[in-house]
Amino acid sequence: MPGPFCHLVADFVGVPSAQLRDTAFVTGLLIAAASAAGLSAIGAPVVRALPHDGVAALFLLEGCHITVHAFPERELLLLDVLALATLEPRKALDVFARRLRAREIRSEVHARG
Repeated sequence: MPGPFCHLVADFVGVPSAQLRDTAFVTGLLIAAASAAGLSAIGAPVVRALPHDGVAALFLLEGCHITVHAFPERELLLLDVLALATLEPRKALDVFARRLRAREIRSEVHARG
């Protein structure tokens, strides 16, 4: 029997570093991804440029979250989506996949709870 939560993780490899340094771009991706997956925000996304390059982001949603860690020097973005199993976290992944110019995307989905 599947758990009440769905945990999606994805690695976006070969993403242009300019996209991974752009906090406004990452903020827009978070909002669009949450909306596409039917996730309700409980506040604004927290997106920070890191002191040694890159971006870290957290978007708290009703009963779940989306997090992003971007590493421009490695051309890598790590995505984490935790959502109720009745929702569609793959739609959040699709938003990132359409807008990031990644050479490769690896993802896994796990039932949680």
